[in-house]
Amino acid sequence: MKFRLTAVLIFLSSLLVPGLCDDGVGRVIKLKKVTQISLQDYRGKRHELSDYGNSDVVILAFLGTECPLVKLYGARLEQLSMRYRSCGVTFIGVNSNRQDSITDIEAFARRNSLSFPILKDVGNKLADEVAVDRTPSVVVLDKDRTIRYHGRIDDQYGVGYVRDKATNTYLIDAVESLLRNNPPAVDFVEAEGCLIGRLRKVDENSHVTFGKHIAPILSQHCVECHREGEIAPFSLTDFDEVAGWADMIREVVRDQRMPPWHANPRHGHFENARGLSAVEKSLINRWVLAGAPAGELSTIPPLPSKTQGWQLAQEPDQVVSMGTTFQVKAEGTVRYKYFEVDPGFTEDRWIRAAEIVPGCRDVVHHVLLFARSDTSKRRVDGAGGGEFLAAYVPGLRTVAQPKGMAKLVRAGSKFIFQIHYTPVGAVRTDETSVGLYFANDQDVDQVVVTRQVSQRRLSIPPGDDDHTTAAMSDGSPLPGRLLALMPHMHLRGKSFRYVAILPNGQRTILLDVPQYDFNWQTAYRLAEPFPFPTGTRMYCEATFDNSEGNLNNPDPLATVHWGDQTSDEMMIGYFDVAVPRRALDKDPIMKKLIEVRQVLKRYDVDGDGRIQKDEIGQPLVPLFLKLDSNGDGSVDEMELQKLPSNQS
Repeated sequence: MKFRLTAVLIFLSSLLVPGLCDDGVGRVIKLKKVTQISLQDYRGKRHELSDYGNSDVVILAFLGTECPLVKLYGARLEQLSMRYRSCGVTFIGVNSNRQDSITDIEAFARRNSLSFPILKDVGNKLADEVAVDRTPSVVVLDKDRTIRYHGRIDDQYGVGYVRDKATNTYLIDAVESLLRNNPPAVDFVEAEGCLIGRLRKVDENSHVTFGKHIAPILSQHCVECHREGEIAPFSLTDFDEVAGWADMIREVVRDQRMPPWHANPRHGHFENARGLSAVEKSLINRWVLAGAPAGELSTIPPLPSKTQGWQLAQEPDQVVSMGTTFQVKAEGTVRYKYFEVDPGFTEDRWIRAAEIVPGCRDVVHHVLLFARSDTSKRRVDGAGGGEFLAAYVPGLRTVAQPKGMAKLVRAGSKFIFQIHYTPVGAVRTDETSVGLYFANDQDVDQVVVTRQVSQRRLSIPPGDDDHTTAAMSDGSPLPGRLLALMPHMHLRGKSFRYVAILPNGQRTILLDVPQYDFNWQTAYRLAEPFPFPTGTRMYCEATFDNSEGNLNNPDPLATVHWGDQTSDEMMIGYFDVAVPRRALDKDPIMKKLIEVRQVLKRYDVDGDGRIQKDEIGQPLVPLFLKLDSNGDGSVDEMELQKLPSNQS
């Protein structure tokens, strides 16, 4: 049970003129005047509105300790508080969440270095009076304590998107106007974020209770992420905590944002599929509308077992760190980072599982890990060079390869960590690592190979909200079994589809993702391996939204091409295929890859992973020009794949 504040709250507010600004659902969202506030902060000090009589502007900032958007805006509010303090502007934090204890608020303020007070709004009375539903929200009071602005801080951060910078600075604009004795041009912008955990009247006659119905649903579908030490921003293992998030749970379930799953159910069956049944959704809805009754808590099932520090039921055989610590700035955009490290493999190793563990989950959006052998000095955009080994993305669970299967990493290989960091409003440091689980040589008879279909010739026009591109692989040189699919695009990614084309021409839609979400880059593991006979081709089709309607879009006016960074784009369809080990040495694709890398090693004088015209002799220039298919004046490994074998 969380510690609950028992201090008396006195709040009186009068409405001189009824607010007539409406948000479209008949709810009054603007009051005219606040006359008195008396609340305690997390140190036990009482704050009265009259204490700030000398302030020309008072800003009530409604915050929650675990809301992701609040974490992003914490540092900004502190900066604004310091910026305007000498101008007669006072910031007051308000926490109205029933689930946030005094100790939670104190830890939040310390972690975010907040100097302004944060008051505990017991019973959410202040939030009710000023009609605030979500965190973060701000209510701006003028000299007479009339509400002059109500809503968002700015539009840089929202649910599911992060922009490089704000295009509308609502709070700053309101403050600047009031300091000039002018009314703000905008007095209301609906807030985005987490619903306040309100104290609700409980229907004691409700047949749906937490103990009997809701806890088992959460245990089955949610707590693998929503528990202490996991990736979710808050835990759903304690009744008081869950009751505080009840309205938010109802909303994200209703909108199908949680549990996160983006595959079209009409195509494919996946062992890691997430989703709630209609009955489960109905139970959650009825429970929340009944005021979140507890029921008999002694009947709650125990939590699923959890391995300390690792998802698999044992310690890894070897842990490899990215080799350094990286400091992630508080705000802005961090370009993809690449860290190369030597795992020290003096012999070939079979990897049956690899779990990537961020050093700071708050800021690590995703990680791709590649193994690059000594024969390859290339630097391929988006891959860091080498063969795809493992990934970390929000919600991805580590599983071992099926019995008898493993990935092969050659002796002398280097690991490349490609990491995408997302600032959270405060400086953080990270040192990501990977835990490796080895398989014995004699136990492996199937080699898992990650292959890909990609379209690198991207040119997405400005403003195009439905730009389609496609690519197809060559026929598979070996028979195998398809195990998993992982589409990869960036912020303009809209949809993605995989289609297997069998040698007889039959087409099978393996995966359809109608609403791709960059924030949830899922690896879709097939419930049953799909036969992938010799000659089978993989066709991938993707669409991009480069319009203003895509809130994730960094620049709707840009023509977008292939590139590493999230402001660029990619179209890659990774897929895992298990092939017989005895046939791998006969794989012409692998042979070709070795030949190509030998050519690179011979002619790539500066070691940049590309052959320049001045690195070859004049007799080879005609061949060079033929291979340089994109006309960029260099030939990379992908272009060298077209090199005839007798000229390798």
